[in-house]
Amino acid sequence: MSTFSEIYRTLPVEALVQQSLDTSGRTLDPVLRRGRALTLTDFAALLSPAAGEHLETLCQHSQALTRKHFGKTIRLFAPLYLSNECVNICKYCGFSRNNPIPRITLPVDKVVAEAELLAKQGFRSILLVAGEHPKFVSNGYVEDIIERLLPIMPSVLLEIAPLETEPYRPFVRAGCEGLVVYQETYHQPTYEELHTAGPKRKFFWRMDAPERAYAAGFRRLGIGALYGLYNWRHDAIALAAHALHLTRRCWKAQISISLPRMRPAAGGFQQKEFMQDRELVQTLCALRLLLPHAQFVLSTREPAHLRDGLVTLGVTTMSAGASTEPGGYSSFDETSWTPTREQSGEQFHISDERPPKVIADMIARQGYEPVWKDFDLALVK
Repeated sequence: MSTFSEIYRTLPVEALVQQSLDTSGRTLDPVLRRGRALTLTDFAALLSPAAGEHLETLCQHSQALTRKHFGKTIRLFAPLYLSNECVNICKYCGFSRNNPIPRITLPVDKVVAEAELLAKQGFRSILLVAGEHPKFVSNGYVEDIIERLLPIMPSVLLEIAPLETEPYRPFVRAGCEGLVVYQETYHQPTYEELHTAGPKRKFFWRMDAPERAYAAGFRRLGIGALYGLYNWRHDAIALAAHALHLTRRCWKAQISISLPRMRPAAGGFQQKEFMQDRELVQTLCALRLLLPHAQFVLSTREPAHLRDGLVTLGVTTMSAGASTEPGGYSSFDETSWTPTREQSGEQFHISDERPPKVIADMIARQGYEPVWKDFDLALVK
């Protein structure tokens, strides 16, 4: 079976984008009646201005499908940043190697201490994040961290530089269950313009990282586009195609999709196209109608009022009380769970700064269950 990068070269993405600009609603009506999108053409119709006029109906369909397949639950997790050292120059990222921020790589014991602070807040699922630097995967550093954290955090996922299949295997053997790789933007000219130096310049090689990770044994695969880098409809359609491909090729893995929007970061990058709140909601609902079994992740990049409103509409996973700086949780007041100093080495500044307990209580007030741990390792051995 072809990889997604091979398939992507043949996809009529631009034609689908043009279809998604249709204002007549001709192709939309049957999709709304069905309550499901069966093809990328259907999905494009759900992104159209005409579909935007039926946002309430889209939300109702999305809510019904999500409850059917996931119940009334929201899985909670926290990102834990290991390092902000990076060899890439990416114009939009706070970790870009040309940004004058303090560079930090946490010792293993410090990572464990950070995880213990998160565990006190209730977390049992963690995403380990690092800037893209080859030293993190060459000396057993990441494997050691995974093994040390598992008694504290039964669910450990990674967001690190893409690798070939064989270098991923030690992480799986150490007990890591999933990998997250954002393509950032699926528009190749824009991607090449934004990534001016470093291995991240390899557009198609990055695109196939989830499939290499699946071959290595990961059972959760996360993908996403960063909205604000290029036309949101283009990236949403390409992301949907990528997710469909992964559900077929990597059928033993749980596929998750993130919908992050640009946030302020070191370097002062200016967004190319702002995705409005209504457009984010429309995209989330359209993806749910196309991918009823996928996990949808909403991060603290989004403001509190929007996150509150999306709990019942299709989201299945949320981060809470996040820091995007290595060692950042050590600077949090443990009672209020708020930073006690400015985090100058962060990747980006978050929007929803509420403590984890406040997020969990908000979810519960809406009749949903905040889930800190959704499985036990004993069940998968």
